[in-house]
Amino acid sequence: MSPITTRRAGLGLAIVTIGALTLAGCASDAAPAADAADGVDAASATSLADFGTLEDLEAAAIAEGQLNVIALPRDWANYGEIIDLFTETYPEITVNEQSPDISSAEEIQAAETNAGLDTAPDVFDLGLTVALQSTDQFAPYQVATWDDIPGALKEPTGLFVGDYGGYMSVGYDSSMFDEPSEISDLLGADYAGAVAINGDPTQAGAAFAAVGLATVQNDGTLDDFQPGIDFFSELQKAGNLLKVDVTTGTVTSGETPVVFDWDYLNAAHASENEDWKVKIFDGVGYAGYYNQAINIDAPNPAAARLWQEFLYSDEVQNLWLKGGARPARMDAMIEAGTIDEELASALPEAPEETVVPTEEQSTAAGTLLGEKWAAAVQ
Repeated sequence: MSPITTRRAGLGLAIVTIGALTLAGCASDAAPAADAADGVDAASATSLADFGTLEDLEAAAIAEGQLNVIALPRDWANYGEIIDLFTETYPEITVNEQSPDISSAEEIQAAETNAGLDTAPDVFDLGLTVALQSTDQFAPYQVATWDDIPGALKEPTGLFVGDYGGYMSVGYDSSMFDEPSEISDLLGADYAGAVAINGDPTQAGAAFAAVGLATVQNDGTLDDFQPGIDFFSELQKAGNLLKVDVTTGTVTSGETPVVFDWDYLNAAHASENEDWKVKIFDGVGYAGYYNQAINIDAPNPAAARLWQEFLYSDEVQNLWLKGGARPARMDAMIEAGTIDEELASALPEAPEETVVPTEEQSTAAGTLLGEKWAAAVQ
């Protein structure tokens, strides 16, 4: 991917133990890939044309009757409303919401652990680093609105595709703290034991992006995340780094009063805490997109592909906007006049400069974090 310098690499949410990923299910092999209309093998379909029409894909998915999604918290980027709309639209398809609060890395582990079971995830929602590491787990698929998705946001064959994104930000309880004007303010004594990141940056994308933001805000570049690692090392030595997994509950209770997270996730906390504010630092901003992918061993391959078509429709792209995130098809929808202009205008102002890591930068940063992070914040 080439850098995006106009207006998100994420991985997931809070970490849970690997043991929690073993999903209950029958011990027999998953049902064989459902045959789509006129005998088309849904598991090998790479576009809607392989089914014939959307109605043919819908019929194949309804015949399967199930869709297994994983790592989709209902308060994350409006996923609750999106899942409910899919259920309302296709009441014949039961959506099984599995392990909502796991990381992207654990999504892949769940697919491997449950391979051959009817409980294996059909689809993934992943950050770029894990997506790049896991392409052999994905089935290529190009949605009908493929041409509307910027080339920098999609793997050319459709193995994984960016869908929604935003800016890395700092959320804070304004009843306890003044607005930080720059990232270095968080090193001050006023923030003792108060600053949290959303997960482990070697596994969770919001945390990964927090290190990326700290890098570019400290005169570094995405070619080398070391300045960001150094910043969090300083934060730890100052006694300000709070090692607590961030949830709406920890924010509401005040357990995590200052949080590095995506702007749309931080903004959502204001509904539970009227004093919660969101800061996107001036200067260089760090943006990233989460990626959709289909499990190559999906037990419900037609439903998996219908889910992708659904997510990239105008209606659902506008629902990402409603959740405060920027949809992948935003520019094309603006041009076509199908964007919700009121929701689009409510997005926070973009920083002066925006960076997004390339595939190579993301991979290199993941390797560096694996080598240096634990020692830096111990």
